Amino acid sequence: MYRFLLSRRWLGFALFVVVLSAVCIRLGFWQLDRDGDRDRQNEIVEANLSDAPVPLQSLLDVPAAERAGSEWQRVRVKGTYDTAHQVVVKYQTRNSQPGVNIVTPLVTSSGDAILIDRGWMPSENNTDHVTDIPPPPDGTVTVEGWWRTNSTAPESAVQPTKGRVRAISSQGVQESVDYELYAGYVNLLKQQPSGTKLEPEPAPDLGSGPHFFYAMQWYFFAALAIFGMFYFAWSEAHPNRRRSAPSRVRGQPDAPRVDSDMPS
Repeated sequence: MYRFLLSRRWLGFALFVVVLSAVCIRLGFWQLDRDGDRDRQNEIVEANLSDAPVPLQSLLDVPAAERAGSEWQRVRVKGTYDTAHQVVVKYQTRNSQPGVNIVTPLVTSSGDAILIDRGWMPSENNTDHVTDIPPPPDGTVTVEGWWRTNSTAPESAVQPTKGRVRAISSQGVQESVDYELYAGYVNLLKQQPSGTKLEPEPAPDLGSGPHFFYAMQWYFFAALAIFGMFYFAWSEAHPNRRRSAPSRVRGQPDAPRVDSDMPS
């Protein structure tokens, strides 16, 4: 009854289902790996958020390969703002409202500087004409905030064009200033003196994300493909037979019976 499974058509179909199921299962494991990575990263970030602030220099003394685990660490740094090299980060929305982030270098006593994301302000979509940017405090300022790693966006997004960028990176801004920039940047939380405040960067989302549910979807697709193959095989081995007699309509009287012995 199932000899047709050895035909070239069915062997090819079975091979296709096996490959498709294997790919779906592999993608499911990949999503679970990403879910685990997200959980581990969230644990690091949560620990960094709850730690007491540390001097920026002590964080930057950590080897660069290990520094990524310090993202969202609260740091403290002292210096003076350099508004001449301030940049505007375009296309930063908050609650569906368009706006920009204002990033200003803070020059430390060593002569080097760290980029400070001073916060967000509403702005029209045409960010070439941002006006009324609140100035930072004059003189020496003590800044406390979250240390962030540089954006991995392409150079066209992080190198200032007319003082505008689309993402923050000290490497991208470096060519436009005449002093050394420390790696990464700082999201301002508070400073002394406070000056005019912008809306600070919100805390990071520590949710697990959709990776687990994506994994379950890939496993479902694999199971569906295998089930479909067996279903089609069963259907071909047990074809539906049509009734030879016409169906009887409900309420219709039976047709008179014809006796074969009745003379014509």
